[in-house]
Amino acid sequence: MSASDLHLLVLLLLVLVAGLALGAMAYVSYRHPALATPLMVASGGAAVLVACVGVILTR
Repeated sequence: MSASDLHLLVLLLLVLVAGLALGAMAYVSYRHPALATPLMVASGGAAVLVACVGVILTR
């Protein structure tokens, strides 16, 4: 397995985990509307983290 294949695998796993986390946050905010604002802040933080990891993986 080459380094490029490993980067693609890590990227795929990151996308899958982020999708699951966003789905879970959407479900929780639907069931408990009072948590919508904290979850928006958390999803914003997750977006920044994903962007940073994307920049690192492209180098």
